[in-house]
Amino acid sequence: MDGLERDFFAKIKKAVFANPFGATRAAVDLELTGMSKSSSNDQILARLMEEVVARISKYKDDITNKNKSLSAEELDLLRYGVLFYTFHHHCASYDRLIDRQIEQGAKPCRVDFADEVLQFLYTYGFSQAEALRYLSLFFQLRRAFYFINNIAGKSHCVTQLRKSLWNNIFTYDVGLYETYLWNRMEDFSTILLGETGTGKGMAAGAIGRSGFIQFDEKTKRFADSFAQTFISINLSQYSESLIESELFGHRKGAFTGAVDSFKGVFSRCSPHGAIFLDEIGEVSIPVQIKLLQVLQERLFTPVGSHRVEKFEGRVIAATNQPIDELRKQGKFRDDFYYRLCSDTIEVPPLRKRLAEHPGELREILSRTVGRILGYSSEELTAEIEQLIEKSQPHNYHWPGNIRELEQCVRQMLLNRCYSWSETSQSREKWVSFQEKYQQGRFSARDLLSHYCSLLYEQHGTQEKVAKLVQLDRRTVKKYLQEKE
Repeated sequence: MDGLERDFFAKIKKAVFANPFGATRAAVDLELTGMSKSSSNDQILARLMEEVVARISKYKDDITNKNKSLSAEELDLLRYGVLFYTFHHHCASYDRLIDRQIEQGAKPCRVDFADEVLQFLYTYGFSQAEALRYLSLFFQLRRAFYFINNIAGKSHCVTQLRKSLWNNIFTYDVGLYETYLWNRMEDFSTILLGETGTGKGMAAGAIGRSGFIQFDEKTKRFADSFAQTFISINLSQYSESLIESELFGHRKGAFTGAVDSFKGVFSRCSPHGAIFLDEIGEVSIPVQIKLLQVLQERLFTPVGSHRVEKFEGRVIAATNQPIDELRKQGKFRDDFYYRLCSDTIEVPPLRKRLAEHPGELREILSRTVGRILGYSSEELTAEIEQLIEKSQPHNYHWPGNIRELEQCVRQMLLNRCYSWSETSQSREKWVSFQEKYQQGRFSARDLLSHYCSLLYEQHGTQEKVAKLVQLDRRTVKKYLQEKE
């Protein structure tokens, strides 16, 4: 193998490990193919696949016979070429499997193309155990891409969100994950931060449905259905007396009204899945302590029972409240926070997304209309976009975020209009600001107070505003209170 070949396969290995939502993968693909940025992803990948299969085919006999003319490093690089080709060659088959599994639900679907994948890997010298694990890893990679890619948008903050979600599932390096962590991710809990309606549930679902699930060669099915591996519970909707039962379950007769035994979410969670604890900022200190024990020991006991059960899934938590403020106020335990925050991901508000990219609204509307109709309609998307731009109040901040936009679309499909939720108070503030500005009646303090308020509406935290305006957080808080 000459230097050019080694360089080619070294770049393929880099592409295998790269985050598909980051800049590295796209740059490597362009470098390998020599194509321009204006080329479509499909065109670039098709060219790259032709190059890879042509090159690995030349070395097929050398790989299977472990030809000593190839070094261990060269054989390793060729294996990544085989893996790259095998995965991308079967992406469409994996996508169809994902769609079928979503329709079928709890029972795992038969994987009709599994033998084809396995046989190809056997042909290139992979052992049975290796081939089975890579078949499972391919399915996990494709599921993660499928669900993360459903988060529409081209703004920088959404691009970063998709990249962060991928890293949350596979770490920053798929090679590190594949070697050491593929069966250890239950130790990595996650906190999702963001305002109400930003899509924290969708982000959590992308993580929870993308766990590693082993393939069973005897049944030709994966061991579990990803359609049931994600369990969500909104903690704010349960009273203090019921929340422990919902979380940990209870034994028959454990309390008045417990006429049957009940399995809580920790009992129902698959080892391949995750529990999404929404509104984690609402739970009391006693519940936080019990959740902390589960996270530390991976064990829990149903209410009224002495039977200890094991929890094997991941935990994803979310809150729309400022978590640092809750900790300072003593409403959120530090030890509980530090057990949850293996990774902290912020889901951006809609106003920030729209401010960062001019085409963001069209992207989100197109995906929303597609979900409502069951198919995409650019004509209907363009019509709704025009109606929104024509009728929305000046500088409207979308207080309900993505959830509000989705309801806006539904109202416009029904009535060609939307009842904007901007309060008269917020409109009065904007009118007052304009009048003072035009009349030159702003003091330096007024301007700074208003600027801090605008930044807070865009970024959502006092810490971020303080960093941008280079002031102490307490000073920023004072200006925000004056604006109120």
